[in-house]
Amino acid sequence: MTNHNDNQGYDAVMKRRNEIMKRAVGIDYAAFEFDNIGFDYERMMREVGYTLSEVIAIQRSQGVGNTPMIKLNRLTELARKLSPEGMGAQLFLKDEASNPSGSFKARRAAVAVYQAKKLGYEGVVAATSGNYGAAVASQAAMQGLKCIIVQETYDSKGQGQPEIIEKARKCEAFGAEVVQLTVGPELFYQFLIILEQTGYFNASLYTPYGIAGIESLGAEIADQMMAMTGRYPDAVVCTNAGGGNLTGTARGLQKRGADATKIIGASVDLSGLHMASDRDFNRKSFTTGHTGFGLPFATMPDRSDVPRSAARPLRYMDSYVTVKQGEVFYMTEALAQLEGMERGPAGNVSLAAAFALAMTMPRSATIVVQETEYTGAGKHIQPQLSFARQNGIEIRFGHPDEEVPGNSIILPSHPSQMKARPLELVQLRKRLVENLVFATAKGGKANLSDREIAFLADESRFTKTAVEKIIFG
Repeated sequence: MTNHNDNQGYDAVMKRRNEIMKRAVGIDYAAFEFDNIGFDYERMMREVGYTLSEVIAIQRSQGVGNTPMIKLNRLTELARKLSPEGMGAQLFLKDEASNPSGSFKARRAAVAVYQAKKLGYEGVVAATSGNYGAAVASQAAMQGLKCIIVQETYDSKGQGQPEIIEKARKCEAFGAEVVQLTVGPELFYQFLIILEQTGYFNASLYTPYGIAGIESLGAEIADQMMAMTGRYPDAVVCTNAGGGNLTGTARGLQKRGADATKIIGASVDLSGLHMASDRDFNRKSFTTGHTGFGLPFATMPDRSDVPRSAARPLRYMDSYVTVKQGEVFYMTEALAQLEGMERGPAGNVSLAAAFALAMTMPRSATIVVQETEYTGAGKHIQPQLSFARQNGIEIRFGHPDEEVPGNSIILPSHPSQMKARPLELVQLRKRLVENLVFATAKGGKANLSDREIAFLADESRFTKTAVEKIIFG
């Protein structure tokens, strides 16, 4: 007879993770897998998710979406003053802080919680330290479901980031139970235990429901820009972490026919900091939208809390840039003081990148900053910078290139110093192929089928010949 404690031990629970997640989300992912590593992503999205019109109807019934598109005249004027003659693209901002929970993640949560209610679950669970927890809690309250949010909140000294603690307050305001943990591998373990013990729905960011929920954002951007300018935007800049934001936005733009719009991912440069490190946990100023999530999730999407992630950013990304922490804080102040819009810093990652990119693009071009988020007590600049100082981080004005993640935050001494630093997409795509082949192929690389090679080409946006060269040399 198995001891109950043994059954709840870390190794035992982790062995049951696929079984637990399958019960908690109602999707048989195996039905979309083939051969050794193949995964029919598009069939899963068609058969499991909702159509764009269904997503919009679900969201409208919950007061989600249809957020304003705002022309940023004064920030555009500033970019043009700093640009060479004829340069300085027009900036537009999609104000997602207007959603009920204060961020674009209400779109994901609306569809996920709707699905939970439809399938008869009594409650929902989400593992998140960010805005998604508030979004799920808000939607669960609207649907009359119970809600548990699991947060990675503290380091081993009991210190919690102001932004994460702010999110906990917001979740509790919507009636959710918040389980706060210290940094480390226990987050996923505790999440699985809660799912198994409660029988609640896994309202994961990475299900087809969550990604389909973001498609409405891409569609609205296309529709609003066509109405305002007579054409689709030249570029849309998406803050990138786990990849769902970018994936869903790109899919929505494509469904409206905006195929020529460039999809640009943007993350805060936190290179050198390990997200699961107790030492590094409180040495960063952003809980999401940074390279600590953006790079590993892009090159290995299925590291998420479902067996197969519906967020596949490298399928859609045309370029990927990074900005510095100080640049994001600087642009948060600029947005408030030049445009009269006070928004949370993490949601301004895409704005910082877009401002820098605008200085390199023609005046005739248009760039959409794809999201904003609400601001509140722990999300203001001052509590975040004060917390950084308490953790030994140097804060000063200077050149952003001098910033060292975990040691300093350098605010630009002049807006002309703003940069969008390109990452090498070819190398990221190569790493994705290598990870999928060498980390997951059960039969070895020599046994990959033609269909699997085609799958890898779709994942990486390489040709089949290029994929074969990576695998076989």
